[in-house]
Amino acid sequence: MNHFIKDRIKSIGYAFRGAYLLVKTESSIQIQTGIAIIVTIAGFFFEISASEWAIQILTIGLIMGVEGVNTSIEKMADFVHPEHHKKIGFIKDIAAGAVFMTAIAAIVVGLIIYLPKIF
Repeated sequence: MNHFIKDRIKSIGYAFRGAYLLVKTESSIQIQTGIAIIVTIAGFFFEISASEWAIQILTIGLIMGVEGVNTSIEKMADFVHPEHHKKIGFIKDIAAGAVFMTAIAAIVVGLIIYLPKIF
């Protein structure tokens, strides 16, 4: 059991390191972090409900998580095949498309939450 706990603590450390590296090195995550801060401030300003907070937090986590997966796919593809390759480009485009679809959903969630409070 002790070994299990040590391994879980190490895993958490690796996860924190990965999140830190993602925010530190990736401009798209930096922009999304800025947007997350803005909508969090907006949540306090507009006094959104507990359910709206839950949806907003889940949406922020989803977009950041999908962006992290996209970044890891891109880095892995570039490592495996550094030169331009049609199939690698296809894989990277699909990963970017997943981020795009999630971002559109996040925008819709934001509009649903905040448009009634603004107008």
